[in-house]
Amino acid sequence: MSTQRTLERSAQGLGERPALIVIDVVNGFTDPNCPLGASVDAVVEANRQLMTVFHERQLPVVLTTVVYHNDEQASVFRARLPALNLLTPDSHWVAIDPRLPTTADDIVLEKTHASGFHGTDLHTQLHTLGVDSIVVTGLTTSGCVRATAVDGLQFNYRVVVPEEACGDRNSDAHQANLYDLNAKYADVMTLENTLALLAGQ
Repeated sequence: MSTQRTLERSAQGLGERPALIVIDVVNGFTDPNCPLGASVDAVVEANRQLMTVFHERQLPVVLTTVVYHNDEQASVFRARLPALNLLTPDSHWVAIDPRLPTTADDIVLEKTHASGFHGTDLHTQLHTLGVDSIVVTGLTTSGCVRATAVDGLQFNYRVVVPEEACGDRNSDAHQANLYDLNAKYADVMTLENTLALLAGQ
């Protein structure tokens, strides 16, 4: 008989200068008419609230999108998920969802794989801005949000994941990955508690 054990963990919260990393809240993932998309209006609204607070406090906001410029980029990933081939530079699907309150100061990064850190200069930009912790949100929980949160920890950032600000096509996958992220890699908390943390900045 196997015995389930829970590892002891310590909540880290946020540091003195957090950044918001909004992962792939783009038309292709927020529009159910796209093969990659789902109905995630509540996730978009939660990110709108978070972006507004970060802007008010003049804290960095980074938004990522997935764009493929040639056939060689992420070829294995795209062979596995052919719908990704829709994400070309001239496509409507790669644009940030217009419901998000973007500003000229926000950083928009293109990526080709799951993590916002992989193959991008995200860590360099965060380091230059003096960021010591990150709030990771977006789509999808089991894929790009998880990969970015795990890499954030591996780059030595404290990581917070607000549960209402990320989503997945599969609710079971969403919950299972939030559970696992909270157990090992990040502080998963409600949007309300995340906003309360930010109020103390």
